[in-house]
Formats: sequence, structure tokens, C-alpha cells
Amino acid sequence: MKLLITGGAGFIGSAVIRHIIQHTQDSVVNIDKLTYAGNLESLSAVSASARYRFEQVDICDRAALDQVFSEHQPDAVMHLAAESHVDRSIDGPAEFIQTNIVGTYQLLEAARAYWNSLDNQRKQAFRFHHISTDEVYGDLPHPNDENSVDRASAQHVDLKTNLQEPTVNVGRASARHVGLKADLQEQQGLPLFTEATAYAPSSPYSASKASSDHLVRAWQRTYGLPILVTNCSNNYGPYHFPEKLIPLVILNALEGKPLPIYGAGDQIRDWLYVEDHACALYTVICQGQVGETYNIGGHNEKQNIEVVRTICSLLDELAPAATRQLTAPNGTPLVNYSDLLTHVADRPGHDRRYAIDASKIQRELNWLPAETFETGLRKTVQWYLDNQAWCQRVQDGSYQGERLGAQQ
Repeated sequence: MKLLITGGAGFIGSAVIRHIIQHTQDSVVNIDKLTYAGNLESLSAVSASARYRFEQVDICDRAALDQVFSEHQPDAVMHLAAESHVDRSIDGPAEFIQTNIVGTYQLLEAARAYWNSLDNQRKQAFRFHHISTDEVYGDLPHPNDENSVDRASAQHVDLKTNLQEPTVNVGRASARHVGLKADLQEQQGLPLFTEATAYAPSSPYSASKASSDHLVRAWQRTYGLPILVTNCSNNYGPYHFPEKLIPLVILNALEGKPLPIYGAGDQIRDWLYVEDHACALYTVICQGQVGETYNIGGHNEKQNIEVVRTICSLLDELAPAATRQLTAPNGTPLVNYSDLLTHVADRPGHDRRYAIDASKIQRELNWLPAETFETGLRKTVQWYLDNQAWCQRVQDGSYQGERLGAQQ
């Protein structure tokens, strides 16, 4: 199979390409505009493969897209190209509208024209897989909110379906399933995002992604384009651009800079290791049913403050502050990285809680994440410690770790 992957130089896209080239016999055509967050160095391990090709193309450029489809004749599209940082969308929403909405429209039209040109056998086999986010659903009741139980009841979510025993592989999958059941039982009736959850985006970013999701589904309903949609929780792992929480905290801590905590830091996110996500996306493109949506989550609900403190503990173990001769905010030698925690004003419109119900992909496609949050975060911290040169190179551009998205 030959896969056309948009945004393949980005964080998640590059993980998908590495997975496909290293673990399958499929071929990849990577198209990427190479904006600030696109980095071909993330693909250095696979770029020499005869099964990999790169085209620097903007998905808003219809003529360039038509040329790529004509030349490479892909069997499927995996659409990951997107502006994706909430804070940047607050500061400048126009780029998000252009790339995420207009760009998706142009790609859909190019894919539709190409699909209509295929013979019947290839047309039946073709897939357009749109990769989206759980942020399109808005936010969920938070355990600390007043009346959260009443809000949960209003969601009409039946958690019993999440606890049904699906058929899964033995070994790590069955072990993770036990953990999943325990995690869900601990939610005390609070709802999760399901594939049927109504859209209620809160930010310019999530609104633009919601719009792109609607376009993709409309192109199937109206034109018959064979589509798949996935909505994922927060990703983390190697090669993550350092504007996002986890890499920003790691790199700020190693330089003795303040570790910004929005508000009280009690916002809850479900964390998904990026290599697990890449495996899930490949599973969907190969096995997913046309027209279906699959939520992909890591079964790891954590408060932001807990994530940051865990990173600090790992750095205390793996790269003690004393060995780096760092200074605490009070001017004394830094002993513990957690002394760098600094609470700042919360983001405008900040969603309180995200939590994915990933039981459908587990039940229907037999997928489960391989990493727990603890194992995945340890791997991530160690990767950043081992790849300081990469971090310095990606920060040589316009982004130097400053706060974004603070404006009202």
C-alpha cells in the first residue's frame, strides 16, 4: 500500500511515518509545508528508505496537490497537516482557519478528483483518513466542579459500555485492559468523550478542527468519498515541538527557567504516547470501517500539575539540578526542579477536563496502548536528555519558550 501523509514532518505525522517505514512494507509519500513545527530531522531514521518520498507542498495549493496525486498514485490518504496549538490560535486565528479548514477542503477536492479517476477495484480500496482531536468535543465535568455529578447525568453517558469485556490479545493488552477498567471505575460517574458526543469547541483551534471534521463527513455523505475519522487525546513523546506542555517543562527545567502552571494546574487531560497513537492510526487505515469514527486515548487522566511534578521527579533522578549548577528563584542553588513551578494566569476559555472513551477501537479493532503514562513519560524525558542538540536546533527559530495565547 502507498500512503499519502500530510503533515508528515510534524510531531504525530513523523511518528506515523517512522512506524510505517520501520514496521511495515508499505510506502509513504510525505507532503508538508515545513512551517515552524515541521522538522525533517524527525524523519532522519527513515528518510533514506526507497519506500519514502518527500514533497514540500502546502495543502492549500490545489494545483500542487493534483500534481502529487497524479505522480504518486496513492492508495490512501492520512491527513494530519494542521495548525494545532491552542495558544497560537488565540494570538492569531487566521492561520488556523486557512490551514485547518481551507486546506482540508482543498485536499478533499483533490482526493475526490483523484478517487473518481481510479478503476473500480482501486476506487473501492481507497481511503481518506482524517486525523482530529478530542478538543472538538469541548470539555467535560471536572471532579472539583460543583454539581459535576448533575452535569454528568445530563450527558446521558452510560459508562457500563466502557466496562464491558472486549476480546483482546493476551499479554500486555490484557494487562492494560485491567488497568482501563480500574481507571473507569474510579471516575465515579463522570462522563467520557464518546464517538457520539456532540461537538462544542472552545478555542479557535478546536473550532477549526471541528469544521474540518464536518467537511470530511460531508464529503462522504454527499460525494461518497470513503472516509475514516479519528479523534485523539493529548499526545506526548519524542520530537515534540517545545511549545507544548511536556517538552516545554522539560527544557525549561533543564535551563533553570520557571515552569509555568496555568491557573491552579488542575486541568485534566488524557495522555497518549505518540508511538501508541501512530500504531492506532495505522490500525484504523488498515482495518477501520468506512464512515466510522474512532476515539483514540491513552487511558491516562492526569491533572497538569501532576504531570509537571512527575517530570520534575524524573529529572531529579535522571539529571539532578546540582550537577547542572542551576539556581533557584530565590538565588540559592537549585535542589529540586519542583522549586521552579510558577503559577500564571489561566488561558482564556481553558477547557477543564478531557477524557476519551477508547472502548470502540479496543473492541472493534483490538487496539490498546502499549505504554502507561509512567513508562511513556520516562522514555520521553530520557529522549530529551539524550537529544539536546535537536532541541537547540528547533529552538533556533522564532520560538524561544515564551508564553503564547495570553491575550483576551
